[in-house]
Amino acid sequence: MNNLKKIEYSLKKRKRQESRFKIYGLLGIATAVSFLCIILSSIFMEGKKAFLSTYIKLEVYFDPDIIYTSNDQKEEDIKFANFQKIIKNSLNSFFPEISDKGELRKLSNFISSSEEENLMKLVLKNKQLVGQKITLWLLASSKIDVINKNPDMELIAEEDRLISDLELNWLNEIRSANNIKSNFNKNFFVKADSTEPEQAGIWGSLVGSFFTLFVTLILSFPIAVAAGVFLEELAPKNKFTDFIEVNINNLAAVPSIIFGLLGLAIFLNVMHLPRSAPIVGGMVLALMTLPTIIIATRASLKAVPPSIREAAIGLGATKFQTVTHHVLPLSLPGILTGTIIGMSQALGESAPLLMIGMVAFIVDVPGSFLDSSTVLPVQIYLWKSTAARGFVELTAAGVMVLLSFLILMNGIAVFIRQKFEKKW
Repeated sequence: MNNLKKIEYSLKKRKRQESRFKIYGLLGIATAVSFLCIILSSIFMEGKKAFLSTYIKLEVYFDPDIIYTSNDQKEEDIKFANFQKIIKNSLNSFFPEISDKGELRKLSNFISSSEEENLMKLVLKNKQLVGQKITLWLLASSKIDVINKNPDMELIAEEDRLISDLELNWLNEIRSANNIKSNFNKNFFVKADSTEPEQAGIWGSLVGSFFTLFVTLILSFPIAVAAGVFLEELAPKNKFTDFIEVNINNLAAVPSIIFGLLGLAIFLNVMHLPRSAPIVGGMVLALMTLPTIIIATRASLKAVPPSIREAAIGLGATKFQTVTHHVLPLSLPGILTGTIIGMSQALGESAPLLMIGMVAFIVDVPGSFLDSSTVLPVQIYLWKSTAARGFVELTAAGVMVLLSFLILMNGIAVFIRQKFEKKW
């Protein structure tokens, strides 16, 4: 009887322990999901503001005395005309009571400096505008954009605010006249980096990431697949191949910055390849991605049943023909899955690229594999390390774009695996 009670007590104790373990597991998962939701929601709430820009409506008079500095009225006059003065005059006409030069200088900072070039292009496209007054929506400067999109900042003390009380009063006058609006920020998707947040975009880093990942793919995929096939199917099993396999597994765990140091020492200092170029970044990331794809290739080859190999050899195929005609095609979905995961890991890397100089400030969109460029993670790092308040929203928006690409690439990997993988 005593033994029966001990057994019942032991069972109840084990059930209580199992229940507690399940509760701890659920709490751990709930905590992780909660932190993830908090991080993603904070990124989204801040980043969505970067997809909108503030515009101010002004009556712009294209004064011929300012545009044409010579009697010939040549196109060069338009290119070198003082369109900043035209914008100042337009703002002054909206606030005719302002006459102080210091206040006029502050008022002129309401409009982005990029609008000077836009007005110049507008006149070059239609020279009939000279001498006319038309209504235009001009892009606001970063500080006005930030204040307009964050009304709570208006309650901050003047010394801690981006604009003074006087400038805030001017902004409220513009609002009361319905001369301000928020519109889609196309600059974010069509331009490269800039020192002014309202003019900065992510297109340059997207092109740089594309060039870099393209070089990574064409270098790492064939080499890694060939190495994986050789080690798994064709290489003799001896101490040398065991040594290579152990080192490949170890390379997969090496910190990525080590590959950056290797690229700095070999590709830049020895081979003298162009610094901050996608071809160098792609070569560095290819070295980092090789172990991942090799391991995925070997795992996919192991998953193919031995009966496939035996049947092919029994019909007279050589070992090489068995691998290339039967085993490799059947393992291709797993290889592609591992490749996409490796490429998505390379897309999110920044440390090795910082070592080879891809942290430079690049204002032009790269046109080739040899042009100086940056990549998405490095662009996010540059924006985050910039003091201007407008870059905070751009940083969060850049993270959203990067996460979207990573989720897309991992989704493609899961789809390929589910769609084409065979169940043996």
